[in-house]
Amino acid sequence: MTETSPANSDLITQRTYRVRDLIDYISWPYFLHTWNIPMRFASVADVHPCDACRQGWIAAFPEDQQEAAREAIRLMEDARRMLSALTPYVTAHTIVRLMPANSDGDDIVVCPEGAPAEHPDSLIRLPMLRQQIPGNDGFCRSLADYLRPISAGIPDRIGIFASAAQNNAPSLSAVQRLADTNADFHKMDSYDALMAQILCDRLAEAATERLHREVRREIWGYAADEQLTIPDLLLERFKGIRPAVGYPSLPDMSFNRVLDKLIDFSRVGIRLTENAMMQPHSAVSGLMISHPQSRYFAIGKITEEQLADYARRRQIPADDLRSYLRANLM
Repeated sequence: MTETSPANSDLITQRTYRVRDLIDYISWPYFLHTWNIPMRFASVADVHPCDACRQGWIAAFPEDQQEAAREAIRLMEDARRMLSALTPYVTAHTIVRLMPANSDGDDIVVCPEGAPAEHPDSLIRLPMLRQQIPGNDGFCRSLADYLRPISAGIPDRIGIFASAAQNNAPSLSAVQRLADTNADFHKMDSYDALMAQILCDRLAEAATERLHREVRREIWGYAADEQLTIPDLLLERFKGIRPAVGYPSLPDMSFNRVLDKLIDFSRVGIRLTENAMMQPHSAVSGLMISHPQSRYFAIGKITEEQLADYARRRQIPADDLRSYLRANLM
């Protein structure tokens, strides 16, 4: 494993990206999924915009699927126009902190800069959940499994990140579709507003994708020789994972409060609501893990016993966590 800085160093890096920096990193299949377009139409993102190419692509589908194909074409056309309209107003801000870390049971323990790693009181614990229904490989996994145990005495590392796409348009009408030139237009219709929001969500994810690539190849450098294409990146063929808060491996949204204390979300324009949701809506946070065998998984259903144990490790009453994990409780 090659790193650009020692595993025991604590490094904070921030990046700012414009729309033009991120277009190649947008996951168009996920964009289409948001509009309930089946994944079999995802190749629409690669269709040349000329009429002949679009019509040829549509004609390649069975007749009963061609209307959905036409809808996919329309969505991509509108998305590209909206991206052009958003370009002057949207900026994505990202932050990542690489910290010395190890595992201790189902906890990930990190050591802030300047704190003695050998002193237990200096460590910050990031409690993880564990699957209680084995996966296809027969194991019940926790994200803590992907870091070296603290008992081994070998320092490991983890990344903590947040990204947000900020829309700084002076008004909603400023990001209306470019095709609309009505001087009396004062408010985007609901379709345009939804399109702008979904694209900002995709841009926040794209900023995270680009940041993660820089982390792997340069900032952390554990995959310095990585030569993946953009399609390879979007298919997650890189080494390591970046589980996001609210996703199946890290389902507890209140975990945002833990990460906020470590990287200060306000540095990238994010604030937390009283329910630990991020504002702006187009934001994502989570962990970056380098273990070459790490993979994504769903925590799935947990028992009341694990909820109680998790609450104890979080030092929060179990009832305060119950609403965040309701979908995971047996």
